[in-house]
Amino acid sequence: MLTTFGLRSAGKKILVQTPGRQVRFYSAPGDRAIPAAKQKYVPTEGTYPKGFLVGSAHAGVKASNTKYDDLALVISDRPCVAAALFTKNIFKAAPVQLSMQTLKERQSKGIEAVVVNSGCANAVTGALGLKNAARMAQEIDGLLSKEQSDASSSEEPSRTLVMSTGVIGQNLPIEKMINAFPKLHSSIGDTHQHWLNTAQAICTTDTFPKLISRTFTLPSHPETTYSIAGMTKGAGMIHPNMATLLGIICTDCSIDTESIRPLLRANNIRSFNSISIDGDTSTNDTVALLANGASTPNGVAPLVAPHVTSSDAALQDGLAFHAVLAEFMTDLAKLVVRDGEGATKFVRIRVRASGNIRKSQDVARSIACSSLVKTALYGKDANWGRILCAVGYAQDVMPGNPDTTTKVVVPERTSVSFVPTDGSAELKLLVRGEPQDVDEVRAKEILEMEDLDILVRLNDDPATPDPEAVYYTCDFSHEYVTINGDYRT
Repeated sequence: MLTTFGLRSAGKKILVQTPGRQVRFYSAPGDRAIPAAKQKYVPTEGTYPKGFLVGSAHAGVKASNTKYDDLALVISDRPCVAAALFTKNIFKAAPVQLSMQTLKERQSKGIEAVVVNSGCANAVTGALGLKNAARMAQEIDGLLSKEQSDASSSEEPSRTLVMSTGVIGQNLPIEKMINAFPKLHSSIGDTHQHWLNTAQAICTTDTFPKLISRTFTLPSHPETTYSIAGMTKGAGMIHPNMATLLGIICTDCSIDTESIRPLLRANNIRSFNSISIDGDTSTNDTVALLANGASTPNGVAPLVAPHVTSSDAALQDGLAFHAVLAEFMTDLAKLVVRDGEGATKFVRIRVRASGNIRKSQDVARSIACSSLVKTALYGKDANWGRILCAVGYAQDVMPGNPDTTTKVVVPERTSVSFVPTDGSAELKLLVRGEPQDVDEVRAKEILEMEDLDILVRLNDDPATPDPEAVYYTCDFSHEYVTINGDYRT
């Protein structure tokens, strides 16, 4: 007889079966060991933007965390131009509300720090939650002032953005956290290890720290090398309606204050707003972009977004940075999907529709959010009918007429394929509305792969190339249910 019973130890849930003594870990290992399959996504070196220092420390925000860093700090040695995008969830967490207010009062200027805690979301915590978020910002402001001879007036808006992640509906152990802030501040540095430790400190159910850094140049002065670095966290409750759970991007180039938010928003659409793990949008979603200009030579104007009136040089620099940021944010967002809770596959949904990228995006999102599609992918089942079903119920609201919907697809023109990422031929499942005689052996071979494309053509006409929308998702496994079944406890 097979007997199953559960044990809990060191923050891990263990499933033990006898006979055979099978042991499975359903969440990130309690010792924060990075799974072998995920180690390739963790950088061993990096090039980081000048003027930024980062650090981490342990406070024990979550009672079960007795030794791992759960506080993170990012500081610029000079005021930054900054922007952030926030969750559209009605129940915005206290740090979201506070940071929104700070950026508004600061008019996207004068931000010098971001402080983050993991283990508690400080969401739906009422007046006390807002007070605690404000205390986090005030304490960091105070530590910044101690190292500056020209300390800012206490009446000025805070220079610190606040982020939190973890369990909703619980109050922060604020005194414990504040007591750890001096240690957090003293931990800052500019090495790769500092950045990696900081990226690790903001994790919750993540199995690996998500960190990317790159260098780039701008057309008006190609002799200058700039750097951009970013960290993000998220593995569950991921279906952003703005960004991902938490993201911080830093660069040492100079950006015009009227341009930084449009640049962030434009590149968010096809990066963090094009990922889904489970269809749930968090109360705490925040992604911030900070630019301190530390590497910008004297006399070089801040780069601008295309809509801002400026010199041609600043505009060309803005267009170049836009391209850099687009690729950077997309690669950062992909790491979140690759770490989906319990996920075994990284799936790229590609949808083509004649002349309408919005329709393509709606259909791609519909497929990515289908639980039946995601469970079939986990089971390596080429059940393409589930894909077609998700395509069929996607609808697009006509602009200016919210009561009118149009069909996104025409069945007799729709084709669906699995496309391997190893360069081998696509496997056609449906061609212009006609089901194909699917080679199940080949289908299973493709579905065994870690990376997979699902290609949907809504107007399958080789003579008419269509724009392509891309959405990133993962499969649903038994582990996802187990992780989230006891996440709070």
